Amino acid sequence: MAKPITPRFHGVLDYAVVVVFLLAPALFGLTGLAATLSYLLAGIHLLMTVLTAFPLGLASVVPFSLHGTVELVVGVVLAVLAFALFEGAATSFFLVMGLLILLVWALTDYRSALTA
Repeated sequence: MAKPITPRFHGVLDYAVVVVFLLAPALFGLTGLAATLSYLLAGIHLLMTVLTAFPLGLASVVPFSLHGTVELVVGVVLAVLAFALFEGAATSFFLVMGLLILLVWALTDYRSALTA
């Protein structure tokens, strides 16, 4: 079965995720560790996106397949940490973000990075 998310569209989604992580503390009232983690994830996600070898990356340092592996790990870790470290809005936010990252991972064609 062909995966519907192309590398180019994945790049668009990656940059959108950066914006969501940056805005989350203000939008959802995240404070303390939750806000810090959200800002940190925005920076890490931006760096990974910029360095990935795919159409919207700026430097071809990180293979798109490795990018996908990192997103798989991040998605799982976020979903687990949502319950282990947080409560209230922070739990919901990190759980939803973890699950969305996993959904994008499952639907992305990581094998066609340089052809899309």
